Amino acid sequence: MDDDNFIFCLEAVADIDEQVVTETVGNLEQLAFETGIGSIYKTCDSIEGLEESLNALLYSDHNFKNYEIIYLIMPGKRNAIALGGYYYSFQEIAELFEGRLKGKILHFANAKTVDLTSDEAQYFLDITGAKAVSGYGEKSYKVTSSGLDKAFFSLFEEEDDVISIVEELHKKYYALCKLLDFRLYY
Repeated sequence: MDDDNFIFCLEAVADIDEQVVTETVGNLEQLAFETGIGSIYKTCDSIEGLEESLNALLYSDHNFKNYEIIYLIMPGKRNAIALGGYYYSFQEIAELFEGRLKGKILHFANAKTVDLTSDEAQYFLDITGAKAVSGYGEKSYKVTSSGLDKAFFSLFEEEDDVISIVEELHKKYYALCKLLDFRLYY
Protein backbone atom coordinates (compact mmCIF):
# COMPACT_ATOMS: atom_id res chain seq x y z
CA MET A 1 0.00 0.00 0.00
CA ASP A 2 1.50 3.35 -0.99
CA ASP A 3 1.75 6.20 1.48
CA ASP A 4 -1.27 7.75 -0.22
CA ASN A 5 -3.54 4.73 0.30
CA PHE A 6 -6.16 4.49 2.99
CA ILE A 7 -8.70 2.22 4.61
CA PHE A 8 -12.36 3.19 4.51
CA CYS A 9 -14.07 1.70 7.55
CA LEU A 10 -17.82 1.43 8.08
CA GLU A 11 -19.03 0.13 11.41
CA ALA A 12 -22.61 -0.78 12.24
CA VAL A 13 -23.95 0.83 15.42
CA ALA A 14 -27.36 0.78 17.04
CA ASP A 15 -27.91 4.53 16.61
CA ILE A 16 -25.60 6.92 14.74
CA ASP A 17 -26.84 9.83 16.86
CA GLU A 18 -25.23 8.30 19.97
CA GLN A 19 -21.54 9.13 20.20
CA VAL A 20 -19.83 5.86 21.13
CA VAL A 21 -16.09 5.24 20.85
CA THR A 22 -15.64 1.65 19.75
CA GLU A 23 -12.61 -0.62 19.83
CA THR A 24 -12.33 -0.08 16.07
CA VAL A 25 -11.51 3.62 16.41
CA GLY A 26 -8.60 2.88 18.73
CA ASN A 27 -7.34 0.11 16.48
CA LEU A 28 -7.39 2.34 13.39
CA GLU A 29 -5.57 5.08 15.31
CA GLN A 30 -2.95 2.56 16.46
CA LEU A 31 -2.58 1.28 12.88
CA ALA A 32 -2.02 4.83 11.62
CA PHE A 33 0.52 5.53 14.36
CA GLU A 34 2.45 2.26 13.89
CA THR A 35 2.35 1.92 10.10
CA GLY A 36 1.28 5.28 8.71
CA ILE A 37 -1.82 3.75 7.10
CA GLY A 38 -4.54 6.37 7.26
CA SER A 39 -8.22 5.64 7.47
CA ILE A 40 -11.63 7.19 7.28
CA TYR A 41 -14.05 5.88 9.89
CA LYS A 42 -17.82 6.18 9.66
CA THR A 43 -20.74 4.55 11.39
CA CYS A 44 -24.09 3.52 10.00
CA ASP A 45 -27.29 2.14 11.48
CA SER A 46 -29.23 1.32 8.31
CA ILE A 47 -28.71 0.08 4.77
CA GLU A 48 -29.48 3.62 3.59
CA GLY A 49 -26.68 4.91 5.83
CA LEU A 50 -24.31 2.32 4.39
CA GLU A 51 -25.19 3.35 0.85
CA GLU A 52 -25.02 7.06 1.71
CA SER A 53 -21.54 6.65 3.22
CA LEU A 54 -20.29 4.73 0.21
CA ASN A 55 -21.79 7.29 -2.18
CA ALA A 56 -20.14 10.13 -0.27
CA LEU A 57 -16.82 8.32 -0.60
CA LEU A 58 -17.34 7.58 -4.29
CA TYR A 59 -18.65 10.92 -5.45
CA SER A 60 -17.32 13.47 -2.96
CA ASP A 61 -13.86 12.20 -2.10
CA HIS A 62 -11.45 12.80 -4.95
CA ASN A 63 -9.01 10.36 -3.34
CA PHE A 64 -11.37 7.35 -3.65
CA LYS A 65 -8.87 5.59 -5.89
CA ASN A 66 -6.49 5.61 -2.91
CA TYR A 67 -8.82 3.53 -0.74
CA GLU A 68 -7.64 0.00 -1.36
CA ILE A 69 -9.55 -1.60 1.50
CA ILE A 70 -13.19 -1.18 2.47
CA TYR A 71 -13.37 -2.51 6.04
CA LEU A 72 -16.82 -3.49 7.32
CA ILE A 73 -17.50 -4.20 10.98
CA MET A 74 -21.08 -5.39 10.95
CA PRO A 75 -22.92 -8.09 12.84
CA GLY A 76 -24.85 -10.71 10.99
CA LYS A 77 -25.08 -14.35 10.22
CA ARG A 78 -23.41 -16.58 7.65
CA ASN A 79 -23.55 -14.44 4.49
CA ALA A 80 -25.76 -11.59 5.61
CA ILE A 81 -25.13 -8.37 7.49
CA ALA A 82 -27.56 -6.99 10.06
CA LEU A 83 -28.43 -3.30 9.93
CA GLY A 84 -31.39 -1.59 11.54
CA GLY A 85 -33.01 -4.87 12.51
CA TYR A 86 -32.91 -6.31 8.98
CA TYR A 87 -30.61 -8.82 7.31
CA TYR A 88 -29.09 -8.11 3.91
CA SER A 89 -27.57 -10.98 1.91
CA PHE A 90 -24.29 -10.83 0.03
CA GLN A 91 -26.34 -10.81 -3.17
CA GLU A 92 -28.18 -7.69 -2.00
CA ILE A 93 -24.91 -6.10 -0.91
CA ALA A 94 -23.39 -6.90 -4.31
CA GLU A 95 -26.30 -5.22 -6.05
CA LEU A 96 -26.00 -2.20 -3.75
CA PHE A 97 -22.29 -1.86 -4.57
CA GLU A 98 -22.75 -2.74 -8.25
CA GLY A 99 -19.68 -1.64 -10.21
CA ARG A 100 -18.52 0.65 -7.39
CA LEU A 101 -15.69 -1.40 -5.86
CA LYS A 102 -13.42 -1.78 -8.85
CA GLY A 103 -10.03 -2.99 -7.66
CA LYS A 104 -10.96 -2.76 -3.97
CA ILE A 105 -10.70 -5.38 -1.24
CA LEU A 106 -13.82 -5.69 0.87
CA HIS A 107 -12.80 -7.00 4.29
CA PHE A 108 -15.29 -8.10 6.95
CA ALA A 109 -14.36 -8.25 10.64
CA ASN A 110 -15.40 -11.40 12.48
CA ALA A 111 -18.59 -9.81 13.83
CA LYS A 112 -20.17 -12.04 11.17
CA THR A 113 -19.01 -15.08 9.25
CA VAL A 114 -18.15 -15.09 5.59
CA ASP A 115 -18.77 -18.49 4.01
CA LEU A 116 -19.27 -18.07 0.27
CA THR A 117 -19.47 -20.84 -2.28
CA SER A 118 -17.26 -20.32 -5.32
CA ASP A 119 -20.36 -19.27 -7.33
CA GLU A 120 -21.48 -16.78 -4.65
CA ALA A 121 -17.98 -15.31 -4.43
CA GLN A 122 -17.64 -15.02 -8.20
CA TYR A 123 -21.06 -13.36 -8.46
CA PHE A 124 -20.10 -10.83 -5.78
CA LEU A 125 -16.75 -10.05 -7.40
CA ASP A 126 -18.26 -9.79 -10.90
CA ILE A 127 -21.13 -7.51 -9.84
CA THR A 128 -19.11 -5.18 -7.58
CA GLY A 129 -15.83 -5.19 -9.50
CA ALA A 130 -13.97 -5.87 -6.24
CA LYS A 131 -10.50 -7.39 -6.40
CA ALA A 132 -11.22 -9.63 -3.40
CA VAL A 133 -13.48 -10.29 -0.42
CA SER A 134 -11.95 -11.40 2.84
CA GLY A 135 -13.26 -12.24 6.25
CA TYR A 136 -13.61 -15.07 8.72
CA GLY A 137 -15.41 -18.38 8.77
CA GLU A 138 -15.54 -18.36 12.55
CA LYS A 139 -17.45 -15.82 14.59
CA SER A 140 -15.80 -15.70 17.98
CA TYR A 141 -17.26 -13.98 21.00
CA LYS A 142 -14.04 -14.46 22.95
CA VAL A 143 -11.57 -13.22 20.32
CA THR A 144 -12.22 -10.32 17.97
CA SER A 145 -10.44 -10.21 14.66
CA SER A 146 -9.11 -6.68 15.26
CA GLY A 147 -5.51 -7.77 15.88
CA LEU A 148 -5.44 -9.98 12.81
CA ASP A 149 -7.22 -7.27 10.79
CA LYS A 150 -4.45 -4.79 11.70
CA ALA A 151 -1.78 -7.35 10.77
CA PHE A 152 -3.53 -8.00 7.44
CA PHE A 153 -3.74 -4.28 6.65
CA SER A 154 -0.13 -3.61 7.65
CA LEU A 155 1.11 -6.25 5.21
CA PHE A 156 -0.17 -4.05 2.37
CA GLU A 157 2.69 -1.66 3.19
CA GLU A 158 5.19 -4.25 1.95
CA GLU A 159 3.28 -6.07 -0.78
CA ASP A 160 0.57 -5.41 -3.37
CA ASP A 161 -0.32 -8.98 -4.32
CA VAL A 162 -3.24 -10.03 -2.10
CA ILE A 163 -2.40 -13.74 -2.39
CA SER A 164 1.18 -13.14 -1.20
CA ILE A 165 -0.20 -11.01 1.62
CA VAL A 166 -2.52 -13.80 2.77
CA GLU A 167 0.29 -16.35 2.57
CA GLU A 168 2.48 -14.08 4.72
CA LEU A 169 -0.39 -13.51 7.15
CA HIS A 170 -0.75 -17.28 7.57
CA LYS A 171 3.02 -17.69 8.07
CA LYS A 172 3.19 -15.02 10.77
CA TYR A 173 -0.17 -15.62 12.49
CA TYR A 174 -1.05 -19.20 11.67
CA ALA A 175 -2.76 -20.05 14.97
CA LEU A 176 -5.00 -16.97 14.87
CA CYS A 177 -5.79 -17.43 11.16
CA LYS A 178 -6.78 -21.02 11.92
CA LEU A 179 -8.77 -20.11 15.06
CA LEU A 180 -10.80 -17.43 13.25
CA ASP A 181 -10.73 -19.28 9.90
CA PHE A 182 -9.40 -16.36 7.79
CA ARG A 183 -10.76 -16.53 4.24
CA LEU A 184 -10.02 -14.79 0.96
CA TYR A 185 -12.16 -14.91 -2.15
CA TYR A 186 -10.59 -13.45 -5.28
